[in-house]
Amino acid sequence: MRMVAIGLVLACTLICDATAQSKKAKIYVWTDEAGNTVFSDSPKPGAQEKIIPENKNVLPSVNTKQLDITPQKLPDDFTIDITQPADSETVRDNTGSVHVIGRIKPIFKQGYKIQLLLDGKLTEKPQSRSMFVLRNVDRGEHQIQLQLLNQKGKVIASSESVTFYMHRASINTAK
Repeated sequence: MRMVAIGLVLACTLICDATAQSKKAKIYVWTDEAGNTVFSDSPKPGAQEKIIPENKNVLPSVNTKQLDITPQKLPDDFTIDITQPADSETVRDNTGSVHVIGRIKPIFKQGYKIQLLLDGKLTEKPQSRSMFVLRNVDRGEHQIQLQLLNQKGKVIASSESVTFYMHRASINTAK
């Protein structure tokens, strides 16, 4: 009995499109050689015909948008921000190391690169990560900026400049 109920539900699901197009759908039921109940929308000799009335709760179509596998165009209106160091922050590191972290929205496409400018000069080759480590930065005030480059190397987004102050202990000793 349980098998019959599951079969009916399955059969109704299979023919919901036919149900939406016509007032009544036909299902054929029979028992195979192994004793299993079989449901089909095609007649077979010895099968019993069952008529399923229209179900007003069944939608006539299925939304398959989520199954669309065509590549979606990613937007090209990127924003880029420096999250570390904060603007006007003092970095205290005697080695002169500064960790720079950026955030890009939305997630950028494969092949895009990010470059870091320190005091208006490129620090190293563009890379695919938005985390940089500057080494041996001199004492004093500095400005940094991140730039997002497309596959052709064109700057498509720039962060606001961030000013930070490097504080390093002096190597000069009092005499």
